[in-house]
Amino acid sequence: MEFIAQNMAPIMFASLILFMLIGYPVAFSLAANGLMFFFIGVLLTPYSGGAINLAWPLLYALPDNFYGSRVMSNDTLLAIPFFTFMGIVLERSGMAEDLLDTIGQLFGPIRGGLAYAVIFVGALLAATTGVVAASVIAMGLISLPIMLRYGYDRRVASGVIAASGTLAQIIPPSLVLIVLADQLGRSVGDMYAGALIPGLVLTGLYTLYIVIMSIVRPKSMPALPLAARTLGHGVVSLLIALVAAVTIAYAAYHYLVPAHGDNADILGAAVGVIFIYVVAILDRGLNINMMSRLAQQVVIVLIPPLALIFLVLGTIFLGIATPTEGGAMGAVGALAMAAMKGRLSMDVIKQALASTTRLSSFVLFILIGARVFSLTFYGVNGQIWVEHLLTSLPGGEVGFLIGVNLLVFFLAFFLDFFELAFIIVPLLAPAADKLGIDLIWFGVLLGVNMQTSFMHPPFGFALFYLRSVASRVPYLDRLTGKQIAPVTTGQIYWGAVPFVCIQVIMIGLTIAFPQMVMRYKGAAVDSGTIDYKVPEMPSLSPLGTPEGGGAPANGGGAPATPGTPDLSQPPNFGDTPPAKPATPTPDLSQPPNFN
Repeated sequence: MEFIAQNMAPIMFASLILFMLIGYPVAFSLAANGLMFFFIGVLLTPYSGGAINLAWPLLYALPDNFYGSRVMSNDTLLAIPFFTFMGIVLERSGMAEDLLDTIGQLFGPIRGGLAYAVIFVGALLAATTGVVAASVIAMGLISLPIMLRYGYDRRVASGVIAASGTLAQIIPPSLVLIVLADQLGRSVGDMYAGALIPGLVLTGLYTLYIVIMSIVRPKSMPALPLAARTLGHGVVSLLIALVAAVTIAYAAYHYLVPAHGDNADILGAAVGVIFIYVVAILDRGLNINMMSRLAQQVVIVLIPPLALIFLVLGTIFLGIATPTEGGAMGAVGALAMAAMKGRLSMDVIKQALASTTRLSSFVLFILIGARVFSLTFYGVNGQIWVEHLLTSLPGGEVGFLIGVNLLVFFLAFFLDFFELAFIIVPLLAPAADKLGIDLIWFGVLLGVNMQTSFMHPPFGFALFYLRSVASRVPYLDRLTGKQIAPVTTGQIYWGAVPFVCIQVIMIGLTIAFPQMVMRYKGAAVDSGTIDYKVPEMPSLSPLGTPEGGGAPANGGGAPATPGTPDLSQPPNFGDTPPAKPATPTPDLSQPPNFN
């Protein structure tokens, strides 16, 4: 009994893993595990030697945990339904379809052009929707048939679609970054700023892989045939439009610097983008044909999602809106974009609300279960056990980061990122903080690692999403009339493996180059260059002396030092003081008289 009582924390954690491996729902596994071990812990308290601090009245703390700032009153988590609703409405609005078609036409003449388009559109969808399911399903429905039609290798096609969809995990406004910021007790805005560069670097690594594959295996990703490029040529026109937009933005930046300071670069870019968008609209509407069809289409299709990104992320980074307010504006912007395309209907709104409610309820129930589990786990000093276990790893800070990432990478085979964030992260954060690790850097590192949970065969959710929309039986292509072979589950799994390896490389780069994340703090300040100036204090005039040092109001003689009050006299408030009695001179020729 003493052994069980003194090792309650590891037994409780192992039991939780067993519950989930059996297949019991995670939220109820957490709550049931917490309540069961609370009952056992209260009974074994006398045998624990002080290792267990549980008593029946402690259960009264559960309602406060549920309705307090950690769950029901948590303003940070309110951003999750907003971003989810925004992503689903955008997916229904046809934005992904327009982007994939246009960017595919732009990159079509080069080998791997469709793969580049999928990566680029995946990054754009990640920065607008933040929802992996919407990105993977949209690109799987639209891009996969086109890639198979023109002879792409099935493993390359499925891998690049699944991997690009998971960019929504690390590129803001990611839902997992919101949860990580909440669990680590840090600002969502700081987490977004820290994750931006790693997300873009990961996108660049995906692109680099396609470049290498197009050289090593050119037949696996052929260029689009000329007949498929319906928008024709016009890259030069697009480059000229881009140069014009950059010039306008640069001029606006210099004009706005005196008034707006550090925010002038973002505002100047907004001016340049709005200028070129208006020019493209007028060029198409008035049939001026100053720009090529390709340039018109690229500008008109790209600017609205970029504007939505600025509406959400730009306002957050500028400090105008909180992430919750940014999510609300993004939801309104998504409705406006869907309405502009004529695809906003009551059915779309109902589907978006239903999906948002399901995901929000899923997160809420997991969080409630996690609060029940943590109440008991902290009562058996589980946080001390985890802290001692992790801080004693060899190698110090680097050894801790490697060990933690190996643990999260292994658990990602079996757990969803929400489950990892609510169960594992609260146990790891105190140990990281004790080692002096910046928690924003730690959170971004875990976010990149948790991204692999969507790509791990055989339990990766991105692979399941792609499997649900990929063809399972041969079918006739609607344009060519040829029979297209189906995509097997094995091809989807093998296609994901190279991208999982790329994500592991990204974890190593984030550990090796923390400044990719630490830039969220801004430029370092050199304390040696700070000039300290103490303001001069005005001298105090005597009471009753007029400002400017005139003669005293009581009519007496001026003091010896100007501005120094005569403390031998009582304060004068404007009345004439009584005459000062003469001081008697003592007679030293007589003995002193004490009567």
